[in-house]
Amino acid sequence: MTQVTEMGKENANIRDNHRRQLAARFELQRKLYKAMANDTTLPDDVRQENRMKLSRLPRNSSFTRIRNRCVYTGRARGIVSLFRMSRIVFRDLANKKLLDGVLKASW
Repeated sequence: MTQVTEMGKENANIRDNHRRQLAARFELQRKLYKAMANDTTLPDDVRQENRMKLSRLPRNSSFTRIRNRCVYTGRARGIVSLFRMSRIVFRDLANKKLLDGVLKASW
């Protein structure tokens, strides 16, 4: 199994975890401001005020800034989301029978 040796990938995982925490903390505020800003039945000044409040929230509190990453290697592409690991690590662990309930397909 591959281990994280590059500091950049480790930092990327730390950054992603920080973004996940921020997104969870500001989720309700962000949804409220966004819903009020997009509600056409409200007056324009109220909608504009909510757009400004939304813009004052941290950028990293948005769910679109979150990237699924492998918890073992930090790889950002080819992630098996159920296990939160890259396809390479997943295949390696599955071949070694270290993942419960994972079998090689045969029919």
